[in-house]
Amino acid sequence: MVAAYDPAGFAGLTYHDAAPAFRSGVDDPLRYLDRCLATIARREPAVKAWVVINEPGARAAAEASARRWRDGVPLSAIDGMPIGIKDLIETKDMPTQMGCAAFEGNFPKRDSALVRALRDAGAVILGKVVTTEFGGAQPGPTTNPFDPACTPGGSSSGSAAAVGANMVPVAIGTQVGGSVIRPASFCGNWALKPTLGALNRGERLGYSQSTIGVHANSPIDLWAVASAIVERAGGDPGCPGLFGPPEVPSDVRPQQLVVMETAGWADLDPVTRGAFESVLDTLGSLGVGIVRRADAAMLEAFERSIADARTVNAEICAFELRWSLENLVEQYPGKLSSHALKKLEQGRRMNLDDFRRRLQERDTARARLAAIAPLGDALISLSSPGPAPSNDPTGARPTGKATFNYPSSLLGAPAVTAPLMAVGGMPVGLQLMGQPHEDARVLGIARWIASAVAPVRAG
Repeated sequence: MVAAYDPAGFAGLTYHDAAPAFRSGVDDPLRYLDRCLATIARREPAVKAWVVINEPGARAAAEASARRWRDGVPLSAIDGMPIGIKDLIETKDMPTQMGCAAFEGNFPKRDSALVRALRDAGAVILGKVVTTEFGGAQPGPTTNPFDPACTPGGSSSGSAAAVGANMVPVAIGTQVGGSVIRPASFCGNWALKPTLGALNRGERLGYSQSTIGVHANSPIDLWAVASAIVERAGGDPGCPGLFGPPEVPSDVRPQQLVVMETAGWADLDPVTRGAFESVLDTLGSLGVGIVRRADAAMLEAFERSIADARTVNAEICAFELRWSLENLVEQYPGKLSSHALKKLEQGRRMNLDDFRRRLQERDTARARLAAIAPLGDALISLSSPGPAPSNDPTGARPTGKATFNYPSSLLGAPAVTAPLMAVGGMPVGLQLMGQPHEDARVLGIARWIASAVAPVRAG
């Protein structure tokens, strides 16, 4: 283990507090980049978060940013910020290999909409970070920054680990099931999985419920990046995009919070559950009402509607992905992992009626989420069912269980994880979920909780 994680003492690399020194010339984005590169050189051999780093391109972008800051004309609050991009997302100056042997050397030489937006805001696109194969179950080489024997989670493994290791202040991830919130929980990140369609996915429109997410060491940097993307690229086609102020939303003190148990509640270990209950007890002592499953029939109906979220997610994705995997198997025989082939077989077993039934279940769950809106300001839950498990690529779930993440993906709802707990010396996140398009409010509630509730250490 590198060092026991302490949510109260961990000093994450941030950008917003460094930027004021750029105007005075005391510091500049090039020197900031050099510090990031030094951390990468020191930690990358163990963490293995990066697929490729474009140091010359990053230096050129940082030098241009430094000139703008000196001249008093930065393009945005994130001008000069080094950012890692998940290797599912296209970049014009680096390959996009998607964690798959079939795409080794794949180089489309174009920017995804969100990458173009970040460049237009002055951000420094430092490199591509590791993803599991196609964002699925087959893990890459990345390890947890707090214990190399543990998984960083997936599929945004490199994104979460690079931020947790203080290599960059922000990295971009994606989520279809639990691929942003779970690895962020395991690696001690703040992260936003926004409302479905809130951030432009560019070329990544093959899944009906995938989203672009942001990993950061600060909610201020997180929101600045999300705002920069939506301001310049909008949301997905036909979607209104992320709502909220350009600056980080103010703290929001909730009057009442709804506990979302999910199917993972019964499997929680006593230590993790105790840490979560401790947070709820503190919130209660501060006057925040806590609504439990037994308190309202409509909440019980909601929980039943998400009880099988894992299977509903998996089958919707399998049906939607089948056509791509069929082509890849023909084009690149022997290049796909056993996990990808199992997903293909799952899709082959489904017919249109199966798919429509799962879509109806998803619609029902979304209607029941809307119905419980009067019960509280947001839903509160764990971001993962405990700390990161051992890094075992041969296991059934090698990147950990996404039980607490499937609901927000299924529901198209915004979710934020805050690094507020440590269990056995490893991070565990606190998750807040809201109604669609309430991203800013959910982040404001998470910020208030992080300021009002002392971090919890257990085990």
